[in-house]
Amino acid sequence: MDLIIKLFKLPEYIYDRILSFIYKSKMCKVGQNVSLRPSSSVFFGLENLSIGNHVSIPRFAHIFCTEAPLTIGNKVIFGPAPTIVTGNHRIDVIGKNIIDSHDKLPANDKEVLIEDDVWVGANVTVLMGAIIGRGSVVAAGAVVNNQFPPYAIIGGVPAKVLKYRFTIDEILAHECNLYEANKCYSRVELEELRAKYATK
Repeated sequence: MDLIIKLFKLPEYIYDRILSFIYKSKMCKVGQNVSLRPSSSVFFGLENLSIGNHVSIPRFAHIFCTEAPLTIGNKVIFGPAPTIVTGNHRIDVIGKNIIDSHDKLPANDKEVLIEDDVWVGANVTVLMGAIIGRGSVVAAGAVVNNQFPPYAIIGGVPAKVLKYRFTIDEILAHECNLYEANKCYSRVELEELRAKYATK
């Protein structure tokens, strides 16, 4: 039975491999060991998409970055069916239907950044201007439309910080094992980032 299932999946696997090669050649930047499932996903704006190393974009992903960039860092994990959108339609034009308003303003599109070592849960939506800090976890079903500090656990609609994965002391120890010294956060940086978010 397992062999039959694998044989049925073989055409999709081959199609994904071919499409992935084409899609990656059109991306702004793509790292090593990046896996895509384009046969069951939707991508627009590949020229604005940058992906780091060791990232897998799962089936049923919807990624729209036609006017503003999307940057995904290294070792980012996605659950099923993520949606990432870097822009919006205009809704302020008098005398035109929304679908007919094609002249966008700069405010209608903003970069999205998902930093290294982030886990984005199933069915998460990430909207324009969002920044998900390094080492963060986004709970399933969240709608992320804000900027979040490193090592936050984020959830809700709209998303907010529920708690942090580690204390600041634990982050300092954790990062010593993962990053070069010049890439690690300092205590002052972490305190400032948490304080900045707390005041929003």
